[in-house]
Amino acid sequence: MAHCVTLVQLSVSCEHLIDKDIGSKSDPLCVLLQDVGGAWAELCRTERVRNCSSPEFSKTLQIEYHFETVQKLRFGIYDIDNKTPELGDDDFLGGAECSLGQIVSSQTLTLPLMLKPGKPAGRGTITVSAQELKDSRVVTMEVEARNLDKKDFLGKSDPFLEFFRQGDGKWQLAYRTE
Repeated sequence: MAHCVTLVQLSVSCEHLIDKDIGSKSDPLCVLLQDVGGAWAELCRTERVRNCSSPEFSKTLQIEYHFETVQKLRFGIYDIDNKTPELGDDDFLGGAECSLGQIVSSQTLTLPLMLKPGKPAGRGTITVSAQELKDSRVVTMEVEARNLDKKDFLGKSDPFLEFFRQGDGKWQLAYRTE
């Protein structure tokens, strides 16, 4: 029997994250881990979203989906307050476990975030959407903005662009500029 594999792109968003920072909201980042022979191995991470309790991460997570193989995944949400890649000195905001098959079969899966088994992370949830990558063509665009309104009280504003794509009747964030 042939072993079927396809590349899947996961989009991640969270709602109602607990705040670990004093005086501001957390700066969340999502880490994806996979169970490899009984040990959790980090596969990839999203970007950090500053001061946000309901982030929609623009960086997607790509993973190979092996049909008829149970692939256990763990999503960890961390409050990043430094520039080091190690997570040991960052606050854990919650996590969720599921299989890749659960996400792919439902296309969009929402799970409660847990601080540890049996202990919810407040009302926090994580939503993961899956999309099979079939077409890898590249689109190049050049965008320019002029005479933007200054939205900050003091100094200049920090404008950015967000690009969305439509999937399953819902617009999903595909890219956010710095």
